[in-house]
Amino acid sequence: MVTIDDFRKIELRVAQIKEVNDHPNADKLLVLVLDVGDKTKQVVAGIKSGYTRETLLGKYVVLVDNLEPALLRGVESQGMILAGSDESGITLVIPEKPLKLGSVVK
Repeated sequence: MVTIDDFRKIELRVAQIKEVNDHPNADKLLVLVLDVGDKTKQVVAGIKSGYTRETLLGKYVVLVDNLEPALLRGVESQGMILAGSDESGITLVIPEKPLKLGSVVK
Protein backbone atom coordinates (compact mmCIF):
# COMPACT_ATOMS: atom_id res chain seq x y z
CA MET A 1 0.00 0.00 0.00
CA VAL A 2 1.09 3.55 -0.71
CA THR A 3 0.41 6.22 1.88
CA ILE A 4 -1.00 9.62 0.97
CA ASP A 5 2.37 11.09 1.94
CA ASP A 6 4.06 8.77 -0.57
CA PHE A 7 1.59 9.80 -3.27
CA ARG A 8 2.16 13.50 -2.56
CA LYS A 9 5.83 13.03 -3.49
CA ILE A 10 4.86 12.35 -7.11
CA GLU A 11 4.77 15.51 -9.23
CA LEU A 12 2.17 15.15 -11.98
CA ARG A 13 2.14 17.97 -14.54
CA VAL A 14 0.41 18.80 -17.80
CA ALA A 15 2.75 18.66 -20.80
CA GLN A 16 2.37 18.86 -24.57
CA ILE A 17 4.03 16.54 -27.06
CA LYS A 18 6.20 18.65 -29.37
CA GLU A 19 8.28 15.98 -31.10
CA VAL A 20 7.91 12.23 -31.73
CA ASN A 21 10.74 9.98 -32.90
CA ASP A 22 11.23 6.26 -33.29
CA HIS A 23 13.50 4.73 -30.67
CA PRO A 24 16.75 3.70 -32.41
CA ASN A 25 17.04 0.42 -30.49
CA ALA A 26 13.46 -0.72 -29.87
CA ASP A 27 10.49 -1.42 -32.16
CA LYS A 28 7.78 -0.75 -29.57
CA LEU A 29 9.15 2.47 -28.06
CA LEU A 30 8.85 6.12 -29.06
CA VAL A 31 11.02 9.02 -27.95
CA LEU A 32 8.89 12.06 -27.13
CA VAL A 33 9.96 15.64 -26.51
CA LEU A 34 7.51 17.32 -24.11
CA ASP A 35 6.93 20.99 -23.37
CA VAL A 36 6.28 21.33 -19.64
CA GLY A 37 6.00 25.12 -19.71
CA ASP A 38 9.26 26.17 -18.09
CA LYS A 39 11.33 23.33 -19.56
CA THR A 40 11.36 20.51 -22.08
CA LYS A 41 11.80 16.85 -21.24
CA GLN A 42 12.57 13.75 -23.24
CA VAL A 43 10.48 10.70 -22.39
CA VAL A 44 10.70 7.17 -23.77
CA ALA A 45 7.25 5.60 -23.96
CA GLY A 46 6.01 2.13 -24.92
CA ILE A 47 3.00 3.44 -26.84
CA LYS A 48 4.00 2.84 -30.46
CA SER A 49 1.42 0.08 -30.90
CA GLY A 50 -1.42 2.50 -30.16
CA TYR A 51 -0.36 5.79 -31.70
CA THR A 52 1.19 7.27 -34.82
CA ARG A 53 3.54 10.21 -34.82
CA GLU A 54 0.81 12.37 -36.37
CA THR A 55 -1.81 11.54 -33.74
CA LEU A 56 0.61 12.30 -30.90
CA LEU A 57 1.97 15.68 -32.03
CA GLY A 58 0.36 18.50 -30.08
CA LYS A 59 -1.48 16.19 -27.69
CA TYR A 60 -1.67 17.18 -24.02
CA VAL A 61 -0.58 14.47 -21.58
CA VAL A 62 0.01 13.92 -17.87
CA LEU A 63 3.70 13.63 -17.00
CA VAL A 64 5.36 12.19 -13.89
CA ASP A 65 7.80 15.10 -13.72
CA ASN A 66 10.04 14.14 -10.81
CA LEU A 67 10.81 10.56 -11.80
CA GLU A 68 14.51 9.77 -11.65
CA PRO A 69 15.99 9.68 -15.20
CA ALA A 70 16.58 6.20 -16.60
CA LEU A 71 18.28 4.75 -19.67
CA LEU A 72 15.81 2.72 -21.71
CA ARG A 73 17.60 0.68 -24.37
CA GLY A 74 20.32 3.33 -24.51
CA VAL A 75 18.11 6.46 -24.59
CA GLU A 76 17.55 8.66 -21.53
CA SER A 77 13.98 9.05 -20.31
CA GLN A 78 13.40 12.02 -18.00
CA GLY A 79 9.91 11.15 -16.81
CA MET A 80 6.87 9.03 -17.61
CA ILE A 81 3.56 9.80 -19.28
CA LEU A 82 0.43 8.18 -17.90
CA ALA A 83 -1.44 5.63 -20.01
CA GLY A 84 -3.81 2.74 -19.48
CA SER A 85 -4.13 -0.52 -21.34
CA ASP A 86 -6.40 -3.52 -21.63
CA GLU A 87 -7.16 -6.16 -24.25
CA SER A 88 -8.33 -3.46 -26.67
CA GLY A 89 -5.01 -1.59 -26.59
CA ILE A 90 -3.35 1.40 -25.00
CA THR A 91 -4.70 4.89 -24.36
CA LEU A 92 -3.09 8.01 -22.94
CA VAL A 93 -4.41 9.75 -19.85
CA ILE A 94 -5.13 13.25 -21.15
CA PRO A 95 -6.72 16.37 -19.67
CA GLU A 96 -10.34 16.90 -20.70
CA LYS A 97 -9.37 20.34 -22.02
CA PRO A 98 -6.01 22.02 -22.60
CA LEU A 99 -4.49 23.50 -19.45
CA LYS A 100 -1.50 25.79 -19.01
CA LEU A 101 1.63 23.75 -19.62
CA GLY A 102 3.23 22.73 -16.33
CA SER A 103 -0.07 22.84 -14.42
CA VAL A 104 -0.12 20.53 -11.43
CA VAL A 105 -2.36 17.46 -11.65
CA LYS A 106 -3.71 16.38 -8.26
